[in-house]
Amino acid sequence: MTQPRAVLWDLDGTLADSRDFHWRSWRDTMAEAGVVVTEAQFLASFGQRNDAIIPAWLGDRATPELVRQLGDSKEARYRTLISAEGIIPLPGAVEWVRRLHTDGWLQAIASSAPTLNVELMARVLGLTDSMAALIGAEDVRLGKPDPEVFLVAAAALGVQPECCVVVEDAAAGIEAARRAGMSCIATDRLVSS
Repeated sequence: MTQPRAVLWDLDGTLADSRDFHWRSWRDTMAEAGVVVTEAQFLASFGQRNDAIIPAWLGDRATPELVRQLGDSKEARYRTLISAEGIIPLPGAVEWVRRLHTDGWLQAIASSAPTLNVELMARVLGLTDSMAALIGAEDVRLGKPDPEVFLVAAAALGVQPECCVVVEDAAAGIEAARRAGMSCIATDRLVSS
């Protein structure tokens, strides 16, 4: 009997290019807090959890309450943009998800994004029926490059780590897959970033 196999998808940059939505949300949220964030600072933080990003940008002003408030505000703004404007999947992403589903692969989204974002994007992209699990920031304690998000996703699917393939675009995510003992496919966006 063969072991079940799974594909664990990062979300942002692998299934859809949400970079502009995140950039606009961060820029405007932080500007309202009196903090100017450059696009270079934003790009350096891409793929990390909010509780790691915001304190780095606030410095001494960071308090747990302010970090949570700014993170919640940014994510609400992000979801509003996605809901209003929609989001286009990256070329071939939806086709691969559907083909793998048809071929019997278990699949999950394993993201550093808040669960509400993961659920919204899966729904807007039309991927909900192909995903057996949706794992977001609230499901783990540590962000990438820690392997926890991928290990939690594998456990949710009932698949051993060595039988998982991660699809990722960020260096932190690739390192997380390596630490989890999983194979990893890096998208070409990583090369061009």
